[in-house]
Amino acid sequence: MARRAGLVELAEASGVSLSTVDRCLNGREQVSATARARILEAATRIGHPAALRLGAGAPASLPELRFGVVLHKQGQEFYKAFAEELRRAVAQVQGVRGRLVLEFAASQAPSEMAALLRSMAGRCDVLAATAVNHPEVTSAVEELRAKGLRVFSLLSDFGQGVRAGYLGLNNLKVGRTAGWVTAMAARGPGKVLLYVGGHRWHGHELRETGFRAYLREVAPGLEVLETLVNLETRQLTYETTLQALGRHADLRGIYVAGGGMEGAIAALREARPPGQVVLVVSALTPDSRAGLADGTITLVINTPLEKLCTELFRRMADGSQAADIGQIFLPPDIHVAESL
Repeated sequence: MARRAGLVELAEASGVSLSTVDRCLNGREQVSATARARILEAATRIGHPAALRLGAGAPASLPELRFGVVLHKQGQEFYKAFAEELRRAVAQVQGVRGRLVLEFAASQAPSEMAALLRSMAGRCDVLAATAVNHPEVTSAVEELRAKGLRVFSLLSDFGQGVRAGYLGLNNLKVGRTAGWVTAMAARGPGKVLLYVGGHRWHGHELRETGFRAYLREVAPGLEVLETLVNLETRQLTYETTLQALGRHADLRGIYVAGGGMEGAIAALREARPPGQVVLVVSALTPDSRAGLADGTITLVINTPLEKLCTELFRRMADGSQAADIGQIFLPPDIHVAESL
């Protein structure tokens, strides 16, 4: 797949400076009508999403639709990439002038997420979020639905029965895939470490179930240790991985079902030669790319964010689907060292 044109290519095609393109798209300073027209023409010509943001194909007569999205971990590379794809995709929604209303939750606390969801009422016309599966969150979704606001769950399902639909991976299959590669690549019988972000993440729970079930079925010589909660943090994952490596000389594999993989990568680099312990992680980032390249990581099961955001906004923009659309599963992107 060809790489999409970025701001540098847009500046070159427009014949203006990169700073002028940045000012035009982000409204930091006034840009002349001539420069704006040149940027719009170039964006349309090379297929840059800025064409829609600047007005091509999105006339003022189209209705505005405010897409609310709530994510976690603003500083985490995965969520940074997610936010960037959302910004790109909202400019390409057909039939409306899309506007993204994006917020980040500071923690996994159900009360915080429930309050943040409620705060989106009146600020958006349709809402999607990553959230833990908890009665407080379900109650907030029920209140929003009663007000006519449709709520979609992302990546990890929540509010079943009241949310408008789920979009993400089939997490049970993701867990089984992680188990499959662990069984194939492990160097003999021994122990396996499993991390989840928290026990209230429905998606992590399903990944754990699939992972354990597969290894129980086909690799009884691999013992999955008690699941560890890492709160998707690097430091906690790093410390507990080092402890496990010191305690279990026969540690054969590690599966990080959510965030925090950076800690496992760092610990393995310190304590084991590359490839001695199977490491499966859940996002393709600069850190995991480097881990694949040097042999620390065996497999990355990545969420296809571009496809997810495109499908999400298409579903959110379809106001005719008032009923629950069920679960929309996207196939994951599978990465090994040789695929990079």
